[in-house]
Amino acid sequence: MTKLYSVCSQCLQRGEMAMDGKKFVIFIGIVLILGGWLGWSFAAELKIGFVDIQKAVNECNAGKEAKKTITKEVEKFQRLVVEKQRELQTAKESLEKQAPMLNPEARATKEKEYQTKLREFQRWGEDNQNEINQKRAEMERNISLGLQKVIRKLGEDEGYSLVLEKNENIVLFASKSIDLTDRVIKLFDTQKR
Repeated sequence: MTKLYSVCSQCLQRGEMAMDGKKFVIFIGIVLILGGWLGWSFAAELKIGFVDIQKAVNECNAGKEAKKTITKEVEKFQRLVVEKQRELQTAKESLEKQAPMLNPEARATKEKEYQTKLREFQRWGEDNQNEINQKRAEMERNISLGLQKVIRKLGEDEGYSLVLEKNENIVLFASKSIDLTDRVIKLFDTQKR
């Protein structure tokens, strides 16, 4: 028992618990076991909850609005892609029709121009896709930060010892009775913006 406590203390002092989710889960298990051995009064004071951040981001009003905004941008991007693909297809067909009539130098020049347009289109597509992904990530990050403030306030106001993020790698099982996600979404949506 003392040896186990000593190992946990050493890990906490070195900061290892924050680095590895499995160690954190083991630590929580040890705390609960120690609570049982030392008396349930310690364990009774421990109030734990969890929040599924991804669900909260997707289901809160701000998340729904962000999704609509991103969807509109994706649709606009897809329309432009189709338009540019048509232009490239027309240029390719024109080149194929003209190729037999062109001398080798002119054909090489036209093919080079087509390849340049094709590479520019591909770069443009990648750049626009990256920009959309960055906007999506930024919106999710901003919403997540707002949710974290709500979670922190809820935890403080209601005396939670610990509020975890539901993550399949860390929280393998949690009772629905300690799921705070829906409450956090409601609080987040009702706060003054």
